[in-house]
Amino acid sequence: MKLLSVALIAAVLLLPNAHAQSPYAFHGPKPTPAFPGQTDAPPPSKPSPALNVETLTTRLDSPWSMAFLPDGNFLVTESAGTMRIVRRDGVVLAPIDGLPGVKVVAAQGLHDILLDPDFSRNRRLYFTYFAPPRGEEPAIWPNEYFYQRVWTKPLAERRTMSLGTERVASAQLSPDNKRLEDVETLAEGAERRVVLAPDGTLYVTGADRFRFYDSDLDGVEHDFTDNPDIRRNFSGRVLRINRDGSIPKDNPWLSRATVAPETFAHGLRDPEGAAINPATGELWVTDHGPQGGDEINIVRAGKDYGWPDVSYGVQYDAYRTDGRKNVPVGNGAHSMKGVEEPVYFWVPDIAPSGMLFYTGDLFPEWKGNLFVGGLEGQCLVRLVLQGDRVVAEERLLLDQKQRIRDVRQGPDGAVYLLARSGSLLKVTPKR
Repeated sequence: MKLLSVALIAAVLLLPNAHAQSPYAFHGPKPTPAFPGQTDAPPPSKPSPALNVETLTTRLDSPWSMAFLPDGNFLVTESAGTMRIVRRDGVVLAPIDGLPGVKVVAAQGLHDILLDPDFSRNRRLYFTYFAPPRGEEPAIWPNEYFYQRVWTKPLAERRTMSLGTERVASAQLSPDNKRLEDVETLAEGAERRVVLAPDGTLYVTGADRFRFYDSDLDGVEHDFTDNPDIRRNFSGRVLRINRDGSIPKDNPWLSRATVAPETFAHGLRDPEGAAINPATGELWVTDHGPQGGDEINIVRAGKDYGWPDVSYGVQYDAYRTDGRKNVPVGNGAHSMKGVEEPVYFWVPDIAPSGMLFYTGDLFPEWKGNLFVGGLEGQCLVRLVLQGDRVVAEERLLLDQKQRIRDVRQGPDGAVYLLARSGSLLKVTPKR
């Protein structure tokens, strides 16, 4: 692919998952689902109650994730490399000290935050971020330094580039909530969501690292099945590690020397939402497609989720210099033997991010429902489930016109949202 002009890239490429309506809108025929209900589920028979949306603050800077502290305040990450406390009364405190240096470029930066289950005693937490290479100062870089200055280069040249490292780390939050202490890197190669598994291990989701193999942001027109270990190591993965960073002894690829031992599953593109289904204990993730084909997947040990061989989306029309539209990804198939089908997919995209299985009492009609934040969709998506199948879809808060990044259930049963605009929102039933 020839290099697009910097002006065009600046206009259309904010993030690989941005799905800007004009250049990225899906115009081709919708793919045929593999089974009924895999997409375009009908509205629920009983719609959600009227909702009250309270804005707690609008003073955050591209917030990415949050956790609820025992004192009732919020611990929030901002993608530009800061972590801070937001008080219950909406006061936004100064950044917390002690955070390691963060490189912010394209979709990379400071991302998820997770409190240890024994946080009230040990003050331990986990977070994901993109670390600058050795000798480089933390900084915010133009997108082109991670995208068009990389994917246009031959693979041999890419492998000499030192762009930075995806990491998950642990630290202790000081008793006064002002500083991170005892920061330790647990694993490298993923920096999206970090989730506590029922067995006490950590799942860490990571985006496709196209720079390490013969691929680019939206796939290429050839098949990768001749060397599956390339995708097992470099496509979007889920890592599984113990909370001290060691490798669980039952990880699926330990007997294969050519696959990284922390790899739990692979074949994702950009899984920016992840949650444990309380009914089954299994990990569910959202995954950004390219142009079309956003997905929800149930992640299981050793399984392949297809990228960049298989996708319900197509390559971005906006990147092409040959004028072609709806160019297939990989081998052009939507389904393939040995590849797990998504539980659900969207065409056109909603750009799914944070996700939540609701278990609270404040919304009794929502119990067991799955919620997904839509960035491009500018909504909160409610999915009604029967077992592992989606049977209804409802789009909420469309009037708010907010690009929803994170979705969390608070201790009070309310649903809390982070929006790209810098807002922290609280959703309760309207009385």
